[in-house]
Amino acid sequence: MPTIGDYLELNAGQAVNQWRAILRRTPRPGARQEDFTPVETLLCLAASLVFNHRRYRGSTAHLAEEPIPTLARLFRRPNGSLIAKMGNLDGGLTHGARYEVYVASTLLSDPGRLDASYRLILQAGREAGIEPDELPDFLGLEGGDELHLLGQEELTQSDLEVAVQEKVATWSRKAPDLPERVTERLLMASVRVGQHRFARDVLGNHGHRCAFCGLGVKTRGRAAQRMLVASHIKPWRVSTSAERLDPQNGVAACPTHDVAFDTGLLAVDQELGIHVRADLQEAIKADPAARSSFGRPPLSERLLLPEGAQTPGTHYLDWHFVNVYRQV
Repeated sequence: MPTIGDYLELNAGQAVNQWRAILRRTPRPGARQEDFTPVETLLCLAASLVFNHRRYRGSTAHLAEEPIPTLARLFRRPNGSLIAKMGNLDGGLTHGARYEVYVASTLLSDPGRLDASYRLILQAGREAGIEPDELPDFLGLEGGDELHLLGQEELTQSDLEVAVQEKVATWSRKAPDLPERVTERLLMASVRVGQHRFARDVLGNHGHRCAFCGLGVKTRGRAAQRMLVASHIKPWRVSTSAERLDPQNGVAACPTHDVAFDTGLLAVDQELGIHVRADLQEAIKADPAARSSFGRPPLSERLLLPEGAQTPGTHYLDWHFVNVYRQV
């Protein structure tokens, strides 16, 4: 039985040996699966940053998107096994091992430590002879970037605390043996990871460009990430749990147009037309600096979306129009 140290203190030699053991596996249909190694479990945890396992059940596991199918082939396991392991890690399954929840809460609360663990496992895989097509860098860190959770600037500490307290009682009944501090830390991490996946989905859907002016930054690293924001249309603090994670409740914007939209200087109607508040229109006429940001151009007449992109939900746009744009 693995210990917490086998996960949190995994070293390169151990990881290489685990990869070699995984590569020696032969699928045995109908037979009991081998226990997950720390390498497999930690990669499932890392995959939670880009894959929402809660969207899938046993009957739909075969529909899971990447990186689950590729990892499942590498592990010689069905998709459903990886999805179930992710449920163990986030405490969603009552039979999940207690130490796995502790490992998950520790690493998700410390992105730098999760970054180091992921890089070690990836490098060990390469040393074991596993190529990128078999073991993809699904977090995009091999090029030199650091792990950075997106969208965190939208969450205030008070918002996080309220969201956690809303769920603590339910989780305590589900897993009464978990210390309260572990439960709270895991729930806090769960909120942050959900926000990261939301921001990632919104930015990807918008082609990593501002939907108001088209600004897109091609450089790598955190500086480029901060040039675009995935903003909720209906604010996070007044949204339901489902609305907080819904990409249709999001719009990608540069910092200037993000603030203008959030504060009601801009709005978007059901036909995706962009509205500018009257007092800002007056400022545009008188002030060249205002005109350089809110004149047309650079401000588009309609929301800019790539071909095939999912459009924002009209009920979210309506909510913003009535409760933010009209109320300022």
